[in-house]
Amino acid sequence: MEAAGEAAVPGEQLRAPAAFVAPLQPEVAAAAVLPERLQRREAERQQGVERQRQKKEAQVVKEERSEFFVAAFAREREAVEALLAAGPLEEAAARLQGLQKLLTESVRFLAPYELRQGQEAVARLQGDLAARRQQLQPKKKFAFRALKKEAAPGSEPRPAEPARPAAAAPPPRPGTAEGEPSGPPLCGFSGAQGQELELGPAELLQRDVVLSELRGCRVRLRGNANTLRVRDCRDCTVLCGPVSTSVLVDGCSECVLVLACQQLRTHRTRDSRFYVQVTSRAIIEDCTKVFFAPYAWSYPGIERDFESSGLDRNRNNWNLVDDFDWLATDKPSPNWSLIPEQERVSCWD
Repeated sequence: MEAAGEAAVPGEQLRAPAAFVAPLQPEVAAAAVLPERLQRREAERQQGVERQRQKKEAQVVKEERSEFFVAAFAREREAVEALLAAGPLEEAAARLQGLQKLLTESVRFLAPYELRQGQEAVARLQGDLAARRQQLQPKKKFAFRALKKEAAPGSEPRPAEPARPAAAAPPPRPGTAEGEPSGPPLCGFSGAQGQELELGPAELLQRDVVLSELRGCRVRLRGNANTLRVRDCRDCTVLCGPVSTSVLVDGCSECVLVLACQQLRTHRTRDSRFYVQVTSRAIIEDCTKVFFAPYAWSYPGIERDFESSGLDRNRNNWNLVDDFDWLATDKPSPNWSLIPEQERVSCWD
């Protein structure tokens, strides 16, 4: 009996009760007891904590960049203002272009109100520069004009030649739109209907252009302008060469605009198509049914105009549009979309 009892001891050691096994592996037991739903919730909580940490770090970097921009922008703006008051205008124009470039490159991290303030400051300085250039233009010298000869008795009067649409600035009107020069614009078209209008390189070179209140017109701007403003136009096609700084489209409808610029701002515009080469993100506000595609116009000498404009042809954010009326980040704005490739115009002449 004792031998049998002693022989049974080794077998009992091999089969230890479960109560003695569990304490040896507490982590495994806890994992088995913890429901899968709780494990998933804990993993989601950890991911949320990590996202908040990354977001906080990104916000700190963004605030540091914003502070640097505000200081640098203020310093450059004061330098431009001083040059406009007493310095050479060419240096003022160069510094102003650098200020515009600083703003364009900072769009990614600026708050909407900071971006708007910067745009308004640049637009105001551009207006001041245009006004100073106009002020310093030499005045026409006085000269006697030959008196008109009276028609001989019985002769028929000479018929007057039909007037051509003048490539002149629209008459100044009370209250300028956002971004317009405070002085009179230097060139452009206003009030025409159903006409073919054109300006060439010599007329456009680094000048401010205004197109206003056109109806059913086709406008070709072959050359390098400084700024372009298209205001209150209906059913028009505007083909424009490279613009060194900004383009403002305001209050237009049923238009096609082919534009190359550093910055594009569009206000109060509907049912219009844009073919753009833009180095910053285009901005729309109070707009509906506006469509975008890449720039698609060419003419003899356009490469030279791009070089003089300073635009980078390899940088085009034609499909990046900020809608100031659409704050949702998880849904696209319903106010703009891309033109399908099969619907894009490639030949304009």
